[in-house]
Amino acid sequence: MAIDIIVPAAGESVTSANIAQWHIATGDLVKKGDTLVTLDTDKVSTELEAEVSGIVTIGVEEGEEIDIGAVIGSIEEKEVADTPEPAPAAKVEAAKEAPKAEAAPAPAAKTEPAPTPKPAPVLAPVDNTPSTAEGRTSRKKMTPLRRKIATHLVNAQRNAALLTTFNEVDMAPIMELRKEVQEQFIAKHGTKLGFMSFFTKAVVEALKTVPTINAQIEGEEVVQNHFYDIGVAVGTEKGLVVPVIRDCDKKSFAEIELSILAYAQKARDGKMGIQDLQGGVFTISNGGVYGSLLSTPIVNPPQSAILGMHTIQQRPVAKDGRVEIAPMMYLALSYDHRLVDGKEAVTFLIKIKECLENPALLMWNDQQ
Repeated sequence: MAIDIIVPAAGESVTSANIAQWHIATGDLVKKGDTLVTLDTDKVSTELEAEVSGIVTIGVEEGEEIDIGAVIGSIEEKEVADTPEPAPAAKVEAAKEAPKAEAAPAPAAKTEPAPTPKPAPVLAPVDNTPSTAEGRTSRKKMTPLRRKIATHLVNAQRNAALLTTFNEVDMAPIMELRKEVQEQFIAKHGTKLGFMSFFTKAVVEALKTVPTINAQIEGEEVVQNHFYDIGVAVGTEKGLVVPVIRDCDKKSFAEIELSILAYAQKARDGKMGIQDLQGGVFTISNGGVYGSLLSTPIVNPPQSAILGMHTIQQRPVAKDGRVEIAPMMYLALSYDHRLVDGKEAVTFLIKIKECLENPALLMWNDQQ
């Protein structure tokens, strides 16, 4: 009996998907649970697994865009025999050492086709959209995710009055504190204490200080949020995704670090779910991991602001009337000027700066 391979629903607003990568070929024998195909939508990449064991027939090639609910192949049900375990090494050695004796040849063993091994997890699946060469150029259709990102960014700039305000922070206090507590932190929580948890906690404090930034415009109304779900931008080979860490005001530094690690792994494996990306009130984008010194990040609608982190650079700064070399980072706050005034934006950044330059107090408050 043939079982259809069907493109599953991926959210109310998602109507189509792109065949990003088949992990098997027509005629392959798969086991129930094996990964068959990676599907790209305009929001996330997902992997589709075999519902039954059997022989696969592919009906739609890579790079094709199909509707949700469409049939893209089938599996002809067939039992898959387990691969017999090899004889223990000790028995093999004993057979070699045994005296030789004449014996009738054993009848040929009946062989069963070996099952296809389960594919390894796909690490940030590559873009397999077919391209067409045209002399010195090539042409390739945009993936649904890239098209969605493009539309999202253009709409953000068209529908909001965007403005960016800058400040800088001395990262020496955080770097010194991390060095001091890192060993204990790892031993207790099983993960490193990174920079992002400090920034996330600082953003929560700043949102409490300037609640206007924790709001959004809907039509002619302002919706005030009383929770702190913070989006953390994660770059992948296929584009930028922004998973959301829930209730950051209630999470510890360790819980935030572990959440970020889990999302980063999901992004690399192409397993980010639609529920992981929805509902954030504010976004943090770290261009510093790529070496960016300064940028003007674009607000992620319907949010009203986004904080841009940048690379840490040793720079001369004036301290107490003298010049010192310090590890400095530029901060950028882009915001919707329809809702947020300049004074509020500056106050927000100053609060961020105060929290980051007094990280021990930030951690102490978190433990109370």
